[in-house]
Amino acid sequence: MQERYIDTPGQLQDLCEQIRHSPWLALDTEFVREKTYTANLCLVQLCNGELAACIDPLAFRDLSPLLEILINPQMVKIFHAGHQDLEIFYQLWGQLPKPLFDTQIAATLLGYGEQIGYANLVQQLLGRELEKGHTRTDWSRRPLHAAQLRYALDDVIYLGEIYLTIESQIRERQRESWLQEELKKLSDPITYVNSPDQMWKRIRGQRHLKGAQRVVLQALAAWREDEAQRANRPRRWILKDAVLLELARRQPTDITRLESINGLESGTVQHWGSRLIQLIANSKTLPKTQWPLNDVRPPQLSQEQGAQMDRLLDHLHQTAEDEAIPPTLLTNRRDLERLVAGERELPILRGWRRTLVGEKLLEML
Repeated sequence: MQERYIDTPGQLQDLCEQIRHSPWLALDTEFVREKTYTANLCLVQLCNGELAACIDPLAFRDLSPLLEILINPQMVKIFHAGHQDLEIFYQLWGQLPKPLFDTQIAATLLGYGEQIGYANLVQQLLGRELEKGHTRTDWSRRPLHAAQLRYALDDVIYLGEIYLTIESQIRERQRESWLQEELKKLSDPITYVNSPDQMWKRIRGQRHLKGAQRVVLQALAAWREDEAQRANRPRRWILKDAVLLELARRQPTDITRLESINGLESGTVQHWGSRLIQLIANSKTLPKTQWPLNDVRPPQLSQEQGAQMDRLLDHLHQTAEDEAIPPTLLTNRRDLERLVAGERELPILRGWRRTLVGEKLLEML
């Protein structure tokens, strides 16, 4: 296999001409984002089975010839756990590679394990042990050493082999429709857009807040998201999650009370204190009809519903065992409780999940 390091626009143009008519292309990226909101793309690796290359976007910024390849509808773009890679491409160009194939998602549908890692899958399918010594490499530093480039290329050289194996198994087991449903979210641009008003839902511990506290948390989390995007800084550099939760619980009304919040640094109080107090006060004036709903808290089940829940769980686990897939691929306990409680707008009642197990669960209820 040919291997190349691409660090000039001319080399990139030549590479894209060579791979333009490939039926598939394995892709991966290396990036750093410890000090920024958006990821800093440091390397793009690709392989079509005959040629493997590392493209250095720090050497030149115009990657438009690569974009033409990535949006070519005749070429399958292969990733493993590709969410972050795709997010970077979307941030760069406002477009996503298409069509997509994700080997981690496909492997889960085939029973290789939930969220199986790339190295583990290479070992299971190809019997090869990959070097793991560069997982913490600072990919923004130059020059990159030969061992680092070897590690980066391995991420795509074997990815194509895995794709050919898994894609064949998906067809043999007639799970193409399953896979296409699972890839829909990965292929949807909205997946990579962070809505400030929804960021409060990502904060661990928010489900323990009451209504008035949730509306404050929503306002603070939305403000933090806007500030992080504007300054291109990690969210935690603006305010940590634990501080947001404490502000939502205690809702300080002046600087003195604000200063008593555990974990809130004095510099942050000086810089943002008045703004935080204003945000808290304004959010509390919203009518209850505009308060965010806590859709994470599970319903309270009766004793009879609890018994139903046990029967449904037994059937769910038996179905998963028969199909050799993780039960969590079908649904989680929280959604099953909602099903028993009477909710019907649930993933298990859509698409292949409904056909495989959802209809039977409804019949049992």
